[in-house]
Amino acid sequence: MIDAALIQQCADKALKPEIVEMFIERAGSQDPLAVTVRSGNRVVLVPKPTAPDEALALIRDNLGRNTVRVGITQYPAGLGIMEAGQLKPDLVDACENIRMGTALFAKVYRIVTKWYGNPTAKDVLPQVFDDAIIAWQTGYFEGVAVFRAEDPGDVKLAQPEPVRRDGVDAQDGPLENRAESAVPAEAVASDANKAGIRIDLTGIGGRH
Repeated sequence: MIDAALIQQCADKALKPEIVEMFIERAGSQDPLAVTVRSGNRVVLVPKPTAPDEALALIRDNLGRNTVRVGITQYPAGLGIMEAGQLKPDLVDACENIRMGTALFAKVYRIVTKWYGNPTAKDVLPQVFDDAIIAWQTGYFEGVAVFRAEDPGDVKLAQPEPVRRDGVDAQDGPLENRAESAVPAEAVASDANKAGIRIDLTGIGGRH
């Protein structure tokens, strides 16, 4: 588990610590140096970095050709970066990664919450959170590139109760299958530097 004091100190204040913990558990990593590389819908096997310099070199090697997620929050490494030389060590610093990642996830969560009409019914809240997690993992929600979309601003974020997934990891379980069918075809064919996970829709049916 990520240290509660680190979350308290570094996480975006728009998110309650419990939501941050759920977010990291479902979509993040316990390792500040974790680098996940995807090509289309395939995970590319890369050597596990043991030092920040190694992690940054790995990111530079793959940025532009593949989708790269980094650190505790699995932050989209290509976001706002025009060339690999602009990469900053902040990406693999635990506190900075949590700060950037939770701020960006809070925006994604607001976008999803607003789309749902700011719901308050308890039975709807887990679905809103699930969709926010999927949007974080794919980079898209209802055809919108959430990382680059405008922040809807003052949206009250409700707190769903933690939901266990019967031992299925949210990153490779049924939720991702739903996410794949939700990504628009034009998004898949877009610029390789896009932060969203690009996914091949071949053979996938409608949204479950």
